[in-house]
Amino acid sequence: MSRATAAAALPVPSKPAARPARRLTTVTAPARKRRPKLIYALIALGGAAAIGAAQVGLSLAITRDSFVLADLTSQQRELDLRSSALSDDLAGLASPQRLATKADELGMIVAGSASYLRLSDSAVLGADAGAGWYSSVDPTGTGAVQNALLEAKAAAAAESSEAAEEETPAPVESNLPPTLDDGLPSPTTR
Repeated sequence: MSRATAAAALPVPSKPAARPARRLTTVTAPARKRRPKLIYALIALGGAAAIGAAQVGLSLAITRDSFVLADLTSQQRELDLRSSALSDDLAGLASPQRLATKADELGMIVAGSASYLRLSDSAVLGADAGAGWYSSVDPTGTGAVQNALLEAKAAAAAESSEAAEEETPAPVESNLPPTLDDGLPSPTTR
């Protein structure tokens, strides 16, 4: 076979399909991670510290206010007790028994029947006689109604007059509870 025939018998190589050209680039070092800026961290920590300080401040203010409220409540209770004691004293002093006793001490007497003066003509209506020299009512007698408030006052007055004679002050007991200025009262132990 001749060379020409042999070359004709061989298949003709076809051109390979065109591939897209690869682009090759050089590899660079990876980009370094950026450090967070210090100012942002300081702002975050400062904000957290400010929130914590505000919470502590509010807690202290609320605690202080609760102590002030407890003190005012204690003072209010003490004032209510004193007011009640003074109201009892006033009721005893304004009672009819006390008024009758004081009138008797001043020499006033109770007349039998009432007389009235008519202003238009200056006429006296009713019993036209004056009162006698003695009273028909004895406020401290056996038929008198006793007043517990006056009896307590009389006993206290008697004790105070005896104490004044002895010139040693007697301890005055009050119906009020002990004050809590120095804390709760506690027994003395040895």
